[in-house]
Amino acid sequence: MSRRVIVGICGASGAVYGVELLRALRDADIEAHLVLSRWAEQVIVEETDMEPAAVRGLAAVVHANDDLAAPIASSSFPVDGMAVVPASVKTAAALASAHTDTLIARAGDNMLKLRRPLVVGIRETPLSGPCLENLARLARYGAVILPLSPGFYHRPAGLQDLYDFITGKVLDGLGIENARYRRWGER
Repeated sequence: MSRRVIVGICGASGAVYGVELLRALRDADIEAHLVLSRWAEQVIVEETDMEPAAVRGLAAVVHANDDLAAPIASSSFPVDGMAVVPASVKTAAALASAHTDTLIARAGDNMLKLRRPLVVGIRETPLSGPCLENLARLARYGAVILPLSPGFYHRPAGLQDLYDFITGKVLDGLGIENARYRRWGER
């Protein structure tokens, strides 16, 4: 089986990070299964120069977020991991409580119960107490909590360097080798 990764893009700000992840997976010849929330589509239009259809075109397979009969809704579907980038506070809460009424939450719950990599790229600031508690619960359950806050030690020259930093960190969280950013101590 070739490598497969599920990508959930939620309606939080930072849709470009999900887009960049899809590009990185495509470049690495990894089969990306995409799920866009309804609000993600609006954020894509507001924050990028892309239309949702173009974002869908970056994935190998696209699933509707309300399709709980999709193959990725089953824990029997072979997949290497999942990244929710950006993850909304609502989706993080759903994942933390196993409230699986969307495909993103259902597929994420499958990752947790099978102990497969689940990267939750939260894009919110500041964070409320309940949100912090949900993120802590997810971390205890095995998820990688990855705030979409780029570092600056690699001396970014522009926005693409910041996108690559976060994309590289997400790939690291999924166990996918990459050279998307300059790591600490590298020159």
